[in-house]
Amino acid sequence: MSLADTPAPPTAEPAVLRYAAFTRDPAGGNPAGVVLDAAGLDEATMLAVAARLGYSETAFLTPPPAGGESPEGVRAYRARYFSPQAEVPFCGHATVATAVALGERHGTGEYLFHTQAGPVPVTVDERDGVLRATLTGVPPHTEEYAEADLAEALAALGWDRADLDPALAPRVAYAGARHLVLAAATRDRLARLDYDFERLRTLMLRTDLTTVQLVWRDTTAPLVFHVRDPFPVGGVVEDPATGAAALAFGAYAREAGLVPEDAELTLHQGEDMGRPGVLTVTLVPGDPRVRVSGTGVPLTEPGA
Repeated sequence: MSLADTPAPPTAEPAVLRYAAFTRDPAGGNPAGVVLDAAGLDEATMLAVAARLGYSETAFLTPPPAGGESPEGVRAYRARYFSPQAEVPFCGHATVATAVALGERHGTGEYLFHTQAGPVPVTVDERDGVLRATLTGVPPHTEEYAEADLAEALAALGWDRADLDPALAPRVAYAGARHLVLAAATRDRLARLDYDFERLRTLMLRTDLTTVQLVWRDTTAPLVFHVRDPFPVGGVVEDPATGAAALAFGAYAREAGLVPEDAELTLHQGEDMGRPGVLTVTLVPGDPRVRVSGTGVPLTEPGA
């Protein structure tokens, strides 16, 4: 047999890390896959890895694209995100998980992720021995959602108009991905999530939504919100902690005049599905971009 006839060795399996984001408890937050060196992996392989893991998203890092050089002292990467069913343009919790993993290996400081949605700066710092990642989203915006589509969303969710908080109008909010924000009138309505998966998925694909963010504003603390995110377009019934939606919601809350220009919002997510997490959303006067912060913890067991 000649050298030319020798079968090529199989592609090495990438090292896949598992982290939970927006929590310090492995049983809380949102699990994400993290591949710190995805050089050489094609899209089909990335999708297969994400599907095997079964998490809502897995992040894959490669060297920055041409022209993606960063300022001195900032470590830059290209970041891609895959759900079990498709690639998504941006994912907040997988970014936090990846940043914490990088911080553990390369130290605190400034990072830059080149995503399909645009460049996302990330700062990793240490507080009381715990690494915390803060990412700055791309410039956000909000827009109205067509009345017929809103009616279909409510029908798929099994909600009535009376279930909505009249003080928080339905809107599509964007900060890297599109999310339909629907505010529940009561905490009890938010806690009861039993929706038509295929019906909502069909609507979301047609109107280009990544999640539907269901929100309840804490009546005792105006900067505290409880949120849930159905994610059928990713093949997941519910996302436990959604950083991209938190960024979008920060823009929504500011544009709706719900919070001051200089504000720190606390979002509780995952409580109703047994994986509690906390997302901190920061608004800075004079900067339209929104920041979201959270901790992360390694998961030692596959599927943990």
